Amino acid sequence: MQLGPSLHRIGNDIVAVYLVDTPEGVTVIDAGLAGHWKELVSELDAMGRSVDDVRGVVLTHGDSDHIGFAERLRREHGVPVYVHEADAARARGEESTKPEWGHVKVGPTTRFLWYAVRKNGLRTTPVAEVVAVHDGDLLDLPGSPRVIALPGHSPGSIAIHVPAADAVFVGDALTTRHVLTGAEGPLPAPFTDDPAGAIASLQRLVGLGATWVLPGHGTPWNGGVDEAVRLVTQAASTATS
Repeated sequence: MQLGPSLHRIGNDIVAVYLVDTPEGVTVIDAGLAGHWKELVSELDAMGRSVDDVRGVVLTHGDSDHIGFAERLRREHGVPVYVHEADAARARGEESTKPEWGHVKVGPTTRFLWYAVRKNGLRTTPVAEVVAVHDGDLLDLPGSPRVIALPGHSPGSIAIHVPAADAVFVGDALTTRHVLTGAEGPLPAPFTDDPAGAIASLQRLVGLGATWVLPGHGTPWNGGVDEAVRLVTQAASTATS
C-alpha cells in the first residue's frame, strides 16, 4: 500500500510495517510478524524492488510483534537490524516484560490475537545480532532516518523521523487503533511499561513538522505530529482524571 511518493505500508491497522523507498534503496521500519514476509516481498515487487534493495531494518522497540521477519532479513540477506541499546536485549529475546493489559473488549482483542496467530506471531525468532542506536543518531540508511528516544512503552522505544517521507514512525509510543478495545484516533498504546513516561516522552516530537504519524497499530495519521501528540495527551489526562 503506497501512502506517499517514497512511503509504503504492509500489514494492516492491527499490525503495520513501513517501507521508505529512495534512489539509494529501501529502509524497513519495524518487521511486524513473521508471516508478513510474503507481503514484504510482494510490496517490494510492486515497487520495482526486491529484498536485495533493503539496506536496513530499524525497530521502534524490541517487542515480538515488531521484530517478526527481522532475523530472516539479517540471516538470509545480510540486512543489519537497528534498535535502541536499551531494547537490544529484548530484541535478542534475552528479556521481556508483561505489563498489565488494562481495559479490554472481547471482539477487538480476539481479532488482534487471531491475526497474530495467523501471521505466525507465536513463532517469532529473536534477532541474533543487532546494531545499537541512541538518541539523536542519524543513520546511514535510505531517507537518512533520525532516532528520537521515546522511553515509556519500553526503555528503548524510539521514534524515527524521515523528513524525505514527511513522516515520523512512532511504533507503540501511541496508537490510532487500540488493539484491545477497538477505539480509534490518537491514543495511548496498551502494553506499556511506563504509561506516564510514555506520555511525557511524546513532547519530544512537538515541532518536528511531520505530516505523517505512523504507528505500529492503527490507521496512518496525516493530521500532523503536533495534533497527534495533543490528542494522545488529552486522552491520557481524561483517563486518569
